[in-house]
Amino acid sequence: MKAERARLARLQRLERIRDVARRTALAEAGKAEGTLAQLEALGHRTRTLVSDYGARGDATDAGSLQQLHKFVRGLERIASGNERDVARARTIADARAAEAAEAERRRAAVQDRAEQQARRIARLQQSNAAPAAAQRRNRDES
Repeated sequence: MKAERARLARLQRLERIRDVARRTALAEAGKAEGTLAQLEALGHRTRTLVSDYGARGDATDAGSLQQLHKFVRGLERIASGNERDVARARTIADARAAEAAEAERRRAAVQDRAEQQARRIARLQQSNAAPAAAQRRNRDES
């Protein structure tokens, strides 16, 4: 019985450790999702600027038209770089979400094993209590 209780205590400690790992994985997934959202918002804003500046027709001479054109091309380079960053951030966010899901599965598996162990201990206690009660009845009857 002592070994059974020690195993239950070990499983409960492991469950707490896995819960901490799960919370850490969830926090990392949240950070990755936040970074992804920021990059997507930045990309949207940059594409809007490219569109707005590209549609401008207020250049008064060739020099200002050339300057506007260079500015728009610079914004386009920023936008394409941002798209690469968004793709990378999406991959990272997906990986972090998968890690969080795996951490939850591991925690749940340990929790199930701990609950099974607790039920096993309860059954052992009941089976040990039944013979003791029968012995008391036998002594009382004699």
